[in-house]
Amino acid sequence: MRSVIAILAFSLLGAAPLAHAAMRAQTIGYTAGGKAMQGVLVWDDAVKTPRPGVLMIPDWTGINARSIDFAKTIAGRDYVIFMGDMYGKDVRPKDNDEAAAATRPLLADRPLLRQRVAAAFEELKTLAAKRAAPIDSAKLAAIGFCFGGTSALDLARSGADPAAVVSFHGGLSTDDPQLAQHVKARVLAMNGADDRGTMPDAPAFLREMQQSPAPWQFVVFGGAVHCFAEPWSHSPPGCVYDPPVAKRAFALMHSWLDEAFAGKP
Repeated sequence: MRSVIAILAFSLLGAAPLAHAAMRAQTIGYTAGGKAMQGVLVWDDAVKTPRPGVLMIPDWTGINARSIDFAKTIAGRDYVIFMGDMYGKDVRPKDNDEAAAATRPLLADRPLLRQRVAAAFEELKTLAAKRAAPIDSAKLAAIGFCFGGTSALDLARSGADPAAVVSFHGGLSTDDPQLAQHVKARVLAMNGADDRGTMPDAPAFLREMQQSPAPWQFVVFGGAVHCFAEPWSHSPPGCVYDPPVAKRAFALMHSWLDEAFAGKP
């Protein structure tokens, strides 16, 4: 089983982190449309061999200590993760009200959202070219959670060329369904059947993705609500971590990325 599942299991059991890990988190400055951004590069420095590079967009609270720790568990020994900044280096929401205020202008201006997430993906490419970490530049992908899942899907809609994108309980709506015709990345979207915030848009999302020339998959987990993949989430009834569903979702993510990097249909 992959490292993220193992680490989540260790966490649930209260055990210590894996002793071999030498996780690093390096702040990275870059720009998006002339705006100063600040992302974080995360990888296990004990592993020297190149491995896939994954852009990760966190939930609407953005880059913070909690999301960096989460990125470390996902990266494990499998990936180098670059956490993209969607707000600007001086915007770090402290609570849900500030997070809502930070996401509002981006959700109201989807071309701007796509510009921000595309800039983060281009920075991942730059980091791979500069060998800032042991990234295999031929194997790049993007994942996101909640608002980050929305951003990952919009990266695909932008026509960018990651091998794959994976959305965990992300928003499914779009400002332009015709953009699906330009999708190059293999798209995996995973949502909870009882997620009242995202599932009303599921029928339109299915119609949209049927226009995509790239492989795609939409997985709905019965009984799950929003936030099912985030271990800290416990705001019933609408936002609740679901360990069995999270385990299945991360296993699907690994399989989807492995197939995309291998070029399998």
